[in-house]
Amino acid sequence: MNDTGRNDTTGLGWLAAAAAAATYALIVFGGVVRITGSGMGCGDDWPLCNGELIPPMDFETLIEYGHRLAAVGVSLLVVSLAAVARWPRRAAVGRPLRRLAGLAVLLLVVQVLLGAVTVWLELPPATVVLHFGTALGLLAVLTISACLGLAGEGRPARLHDRAARFVTALAAYVYGVALLGALVANLDAGPACLGFPACNGSWLPGGSGLVHVHWTHRVAAYLLIPPLIALPLLVAKWRPRDRAALGWSALALLVGIGQIGVAAAMVLALFPSTWRAVHLGMGAALFGILVVTAWLAARPRAPG
Repeated sequence: MNDTGRNDTTGLGWLAAAAAAATYALIVFGGVVRITGSGMGCGDDWPLCNGELIPPMDFETLIEYGHRLAAVGVSLLVVSLAAVARWPRRAAVGRPLRRLAGLAVLLLVVQVLLGAVTVWLELPPATVVLHFGTALGLLAVLTISACLGLAGEGRPARLHDRAARFVTALAAYVYGVALLGALVANLDAGPACLGFPACNGSWLPGGSGLVHVHWTHRVAAYLLIPPLIALPLLVAKWRPRDRAALGWSALALLVGIGQIGVAAAMVLALFPSTWRAVHLGMGAALFGILVVTAWLAARPRAPG
């Protein structure tokens, strides 16, 4: 690829990285909206807020209105990415990157519609969880777009060996654990399972359905620990010269360990708002880190 073509993809990569960072911040901001009980801060109006474009602001309205404005910012970044990727003069931009940019717009549209439905239906847990899951999907697509663009790969080949499959499966598993966590939060099932690491003093807790929802999430998180520990060791074995993949896999392990620590502190402190927000942020960060690691592990040649 010539220098001009590489500059095209690198510029797109930085734009995608900015969109991914903004999407991550929006995910965390959405958690703050839920944790502070501000989800109905604009009433059941959408796209207006309490029937006005700029309503009077109390605390809950300010939080929800700020979240909506942040969503507009993310939307502008995603639409700009797709528009620039399809600009006629950017012939060096490969079809995969163009398709990812288009997929990001599609996910954005779904996300906006889910947000509207969630408000209109006054925050049912099912649509809130779907909204969160779509946001994580958008984060993944933008993260991969950034990786492609910054690497200057217009039409990259991909490996499908055991290293690539293992990391991809691990990222998908973390996505599922995150959705379970969102379900726990939106059903207010946190206090149903007190104590750590056991639940209400038992490794086989009984009780209400909320106990089982919470315990299922915890067990799924516990099962994540062995593959996270194994991840850097396996990457070092399967990709011995790939320092980037090894570094990101080690970062995933550190964030995963930190997430378990945050979860323990959150439960033992009876779910204070700050720890809940940190827990959400670290979970989304772990998913994003594993997406990057999966992309690195699928490169056809590790750098020497």
